[in-house]
Amino acid sequence: MDRIYGVYQLFFDSFLLSGLTSGTPMTTSTTPKPRRRSHTRFTSIIAMIFIAALCTPPLPAARGVPHHKHDIKQEVEDLEQQWRTAQLAGDAAAMDKLLADDYIGISLNGQVNTKAQQIARISSRRAILTRLDLSEMKVKLIGEIAIVTSRAEVEGTSDGTSVKGTYRYTRVYQHEQSGDWKITSFEATRTPQPRSPR
Repeated sequence: MDRIYGVYQLFFDSFLLSGLTSGTPMTTSTTPKPRRRSHTRFTSIIAMIFIAALCTPPLPAARGVPHHKHDIKQEVEDLEQQWRTAQLAGDAAAMDKLLADDYIGISLNGQVNTKAQQIARISSRRAILTRLDLSEMKVKLIGEIAIVTSRAEVEGTSDGTSVKGTYRYTRVYQHEQSGDWKITSFEATRTPQPRSPR
């Protein structure tokens, strides 16, 4: 205990630069002990750093940049809803903002489309969805990549052919230098239909 108290005295006496250790009795001597300048200067620097660290407020988080996985997943889920709305409305301009320039998608009927081809299909109404209900959505984060898997109940037409059924799809988002998440890949697979009892 005496040792701990002695360390306590040494730290705070040095920090305050009093020249006297705590508990030192006052004497009638008028000749102060010489101080070593290097020790005093070093102690002053340490004290200034300590005080500055206490007084410096934490840096604010960058605006618009989520720092937690939950926030990123929520952002991607919101983009999924934007994609759904654009698909149902046939909004080519909104779809253009969502798709990356190197986008490759495999449609419900197995057709491979680039970004330009996908937007052209929507603009020309060759791909029309009248129902698109999403469920069982999951978002997996891998670095700057977000992988979305979901279940979709779909009704509509593709190149004049009726499309109706339950699909499982995978959509891949990439976080670009601009700070936006863009769809870079998409693939849908029709789930097996239950057999009707004989």
